Amino acid sequence: MAVTRKVRRFSSGVHDLGLHIVWCPKYRRPVLGGRVAERLEELIRQKADERGWEIIALEVMPDHVHLFVKHDPKSSASYVANQFKGFTSRVLREEFPHLKSRMPTLWSSSYFAASVGAVSAATVEKYIDTQWERPRKEEEEEDSS
Repeated sequence: MAVTRKVRRFSSGVHDLGLHIVWCPKYRRPVLGGRVAERLEELIRQKADERGWEIIALEVMPDHVHLFVKHDPKSSASYVANQFKGFTSRVLREEFPHLKSRMPTLWSSSYFAASVGAVSAATVEKYIDTQWERPRKEEEEEDSS
């Protein structure tokens, strides 16, 4: 599946920032099934809407969550991950008491986050490395006069 580039504008620029975030329940227990999984997905979408973030892909597995989210430039990867983890933990543990009795916390303290973009790292590196090889606009205008 190809991701189309959709830039967002803000007061001082434009951005297209995406993260792939993965996190697991404490002890990697397979507690994310059935109604818990359905409610978790609802809560993740609710938090994204509240923050103005766009969910590109979301998969709730029994023992971990995969999320691809586009976020604003002021939010760090740790902030984004912790917004989802903190909010969902609080609500799910209130609504599903068995999640409180079986584990001291719902989520493991760790997570995985990787930046995701429509352009590969190799493409960006090549673009930067070849900047001096490109003709400059001023040079082009001088040459044409």
